[in-house]
Amino acid sequence: MAEIEQTELQTLRDFYALMDVTREVRYRAVGNILADRRVDEEAVTALSNALSTLEDIPEQDGRKTLSLDGERSVSLDMDYEINELRKDVFYLEEGEETFLDLLADLHPGFDERVAAGHELLRGLELNCLVSDRDGTINNYCARYLTSIQSVYNAVFLSRFARERVQQPIILTSAPLDGLIHISVNPEGQFYYAASKGRECLDREGRVRRLPISRDKQDAIDVLNVRLDALLREPSYEKFSLIGSGLQFKFGQSTVARQDIGKSIDPAESEAFLRTLESLVAELDPDGLNFRIEDTGLDVEIILTIETGGDGLKDFDKGDGVGFLNSELGLDMFRGPHLICGDTGSDVPMLEAALELTPEARAIYVTENEELAKRVTGLSRNALIVPQPDMLVTILGTL
Repeated sequence: MAEIEQTELQTLRDFYALMDVTREVRYRAVGNILADRRVDEEAVTALSNALSTLEDIPEQDGRKTLSLDGERSVSLDMDYEINELRKDVFYLEEGEETFLDLLADLHPGFDERVAAGHELLRGLELNCLVSDRDGTINNYCARYLTSIQSVYNAVFLSRFARERVQQPIILTSAPLDGLIHISVNPEGQFYYAASKGRECLDREGRVRRLPISRDKQDAIDVLNVRLDALLREPSYEKFSLIGSGLQFKFGQSTVARQDIGKSIDPAESEAFLRTLESLVAELDPDGLNFRIEDTGLDVEIILTIETGGDGLKDFDKGDGVGFLNSELGLDMFRGPHLICGDTGSDVPMLEAALELTPEARAIYVTENEELAKRVTGLSRNALIVPQPDMLVTILGTL
């Protein structure tokens, strides 16, 4: 069992190392709970020590401050890491029933939304669950690599996958290695589909990838070299330390220009977006290889694919669903399915599922009225909830 002592963090590297160890602790705790074994008190102690360590980091202007390199300091939003550790300690110490009361206290309308979700899914044995991760079944974090999945989250999702779903899939735009690193579900429980579905770790531990042509791969390799060099420059280094940072995915690269805590000045964030657009235009002046998708937080630079005619489009999560259906033999013509997301980029997953069968239900996590109308306009069997914890509880208590 990995041990965590309460200590004083000095550097950003220390912070990342601590969160890595919490992953080990959480993974073991989830396995024990799902195997009906008694919760290991060592896990409670370890996570409590990790929580105290993070809470004790000095603050400046409401943000935790650590040394970047011994000379420069960096201010960090650690709300996710601290809040999820608090919830995990409470869950392990107090038990599930009391923990659900805590969630109801934290989220207005919690019980009503959970009941509505139960009604939507009552009696269903699902063929496929296809769900985005961040903002959907996981609360948002200011940095990707420290967004370690919570114990309660993994227990609820894994229990649902075991009891209600034949083929559970987490489909995200993140790189595959990163997705696996931050997950604490039992091995073989989920298909982990990354890079919008271009690559997938199946439940037998094999990696499946959608082939990319040599010229396209060469193009993105050149792009990645330039991006890496750009973010090593002192004036741009900060963008590698916030939010998604710099991620090289399969067929796609992501660069953060802002995080959920708005730690970058808006004008500077917009200027960086223009810099990235100029770089892509320099490398691909005719627009044959790349499309740019700006979420306001991340800039996604995506390899294009043929549309079947002479046209090109960026690879989206609907294309990912199509590839996974074929590659994994999901038989998605046979429902019912549950599709879950939280942004417009997740809507193509629902569209692709509905093209294969009308027996697709949807739960989307959003407070954006336009997105909610778009989802409910596609399916009458759709529910909108405002918080990931509501969706996770719907699934975990069905």
